[in-house]
Amino acid sequence: MWCRGFLQQTLRLMSTSGQAGILFDVDGVLLRGGSVIPAAQRAFRKLLNRNNNFLFPVVFVTNAGSCHRHHKAQQLSHLLDVQIAPEQVVLSHSPLQMLKRFHDKCVLVSGQGPVTDIANTLGFQRVVSIEQLKEHHPQLDMVDHNRRPRLASSPLQPLPTIEAVILFGEPVRWETTLQLLIDVLLTNGRPGCEHAQVLAHLPVLACNMDLVWMAEAPSPRFGHGMFLLCLESIYRKLTGQELQYEALLGKPSLLTYQYAEHLLRLQNHNRKLTTIYAVGDNLMTDIYGANLYNRYLAQQHTAMVTSTKLVAEGTGSQVTMTVAAEELVSVAAQCRSILVCTGVYNARSPLPSDQTSTITETVFPGQRELVLQPDLVEPNHVVDDVEAAVDLLLQAEAT
Repeated sequence: MWCRGFLQQTLRLMSTSGQAGILFDVDGVLLRGGSVIPAAQRAFRKLLNRNNNFLFPVVFVTNAGSCHRHHKAQQLSHLLDVQIAPEQVVLSHSPLQMLKRFHDKCVLVSGQGPVTDIANTLGFQRVVSIEQLKEHHPQLDMVDHNRRPRLASSPLQPLPTIEAVILFGEPVRWETTLQLLIDVLLTNGRPGCEHAQVLAHLPVLACNMDLVWMAEAPSPRFGHGMFLLCLESIYRKLTGQELQYEALLGKPSLLTYQYAEHLLRLQNHNRKLTTIYAVGDNLMTDIYGANLYNRYLAQQHTAMVTSTKLVAEGTGSQVTMTVAAEELVSVAAQCRSILVCTGVYNARSPLPSDQTSTITETVFPGQRELVLQPDLVEPNHVVDDVEAAVDLLLQAEAT
């Protein structure tokens, strides 16, 4: 259920500036780990009216995916001291609820947090976790000598054949998860069997392509994208083939931005948004994704999406799903990217355009066919922090 009271109160005092919407990244823009960046609190005071309602439609788009979005909304509300509804949060896995053709398949899920419960909430009905797989097949996890099973386990009810794999985020024990995922992929979903001679190429759906993210440490930390690169490398080494993804979700995926615009528009009483401001700290996800979406909006400017078949492209993956045409129609005129310097981006580091020869291989897991285009990693604006970003967009909307 939508928080209708909240949404109805939001933006009532807007004039022409009400035609704008804002997408905020979280880590590196608003938070560093569990701590609020001071500029974020100042920025949000400027975005609230006297009734503590947002002046603009606001959605928080994060590649985090180890929790439910109502928990993320509660966390942000507490840390930023502002009321944030779950419907204002887009996690990396949020668009999975629209991939209905997988909802009745037996799926293996990987990540941290309540991934089984998250999958159920998104619509998946038959879910197997890495922990369940390990419990049913304890002989598969042999890397850690201290955790090898010493006694034969009691027979368990056999697991059904796994028909798809969903990678929510980086796991805790990479070696265990990598081994079990490879076993599933190379046995066509029957990890208790020998590796198959002919691979069926199970569908793999991966959320969050971030190679790194910004926490309390002085330098960026490994993200799920780094785990995906490890999985791809092992798969290639063992099979001589490239790992194929059925879908790659989270920023910079176009589907994620379409879904975020859909939520912005609902806050704006389904009225058209002229400009979306996307504030982020990562050139390869936040800025690339916003600029890619701006290009998409330009292409759609003269022709609205009317088919019930929506194809999300742009990051090397192609996903076709059945949705109501009005659900994800893109109507915004433009998307402006704003880069802040409080997270992954370091003004002293060379821009990706200076590293084009190497970046295409490493920056987007699974994107072997994607040629990096320098204009897509060139932000419309570079500012010190999120407060400066808010000042910039408020000034732009006041003119």
